[in-house]
Amino acid sequence: MGESILRLILILRSVLFLVLMAVATIIWSFACLLSAPFPYKLRYWWTSRWNVFVLWAARTVCGIRYQVRGDENLPDAPAILLSKHQSAWETIFYVLHMPRPLVYVFKKELTYIPFFGWGIGLLRMIPIDRSKGRDAFAQVLEHGRRRLRDGQWIMMFPEGTRTKVGSQGKYKAGGSRLAVETNTLVVPIAVTSGECWPKGTFIKKPGVIQVSIGKPISPEGLTPAELNARVENWIESEMRVISPDAYKNSAPRQAADSTQP
Repeated sequence: MGESILRLILILRSVLFLVLMAVATIIWSFACLLSAPFPYKLRYWWTSRWNVFVLWAARTVCGIRYQVRGDENLPDAPAILLSKHQSAWETIFYVLHMPRPLVYVFKKELTYIPFFGWGIGLLRMIPIDRSKGRDAFAQVLEHGRRRLRDGQWIMMFPEGTRTKVGSQGKYKAGGSRLAVETNTLVVPIAVTSGECWPKGTFIKKPGVIQVSIGKPISPEGLTPAELNARVENWIESEMRVISPDAYKNSAPRQAADSTQP
């Protein structure tokens, strides 16, 4: 009986949160369109107020809080952030937490989504057309160079999609390749967002999301595969530090790094 009541409460809180987020998305999309004529920095700040509201609603309605370690590792220099990806929470959180404007690499189809797509269309993100295969990376490289030169940071999720808690996806080398091509520092990030905001369900659970930011990794002298291996090894090892219960029966799959002895 007690568990049923608790689950009902979780469902009701989650429904309320989704309603609030949906209403805020519609309202903010129109507000963002009004900011289109203004300079980029102002558009970015104004659009990110949606993120402020969503994180506030997640904390107030669903009891989702967070702790961050490793802020001192964020460089005062161009950077490519490569993060674990367990839920939509981190895509919202990073926009607010990082000291420089973020540029996400995402599939072009997202810009077609009413309201949501309108907002991200104003923020100099990097949409890619996956149907172009290898040519898609040329798009990322072209736009990435420009964004880094303009002072923005690029955020990518090497696993490509959200992964379930306790799992380890296949790490793709696109972000590492971009770092090598542009000679840009890479910052690995581990996050436990799926424990509160799980993949594949609308139910949100109260708790504390852990975010751990690693030391920058220089791409100098490394191939994209070697750099990608270092990123994967750090993130997956750190996941077992900040989320030990979820990974207690799973050792990290060590990626090969030929530069290591």
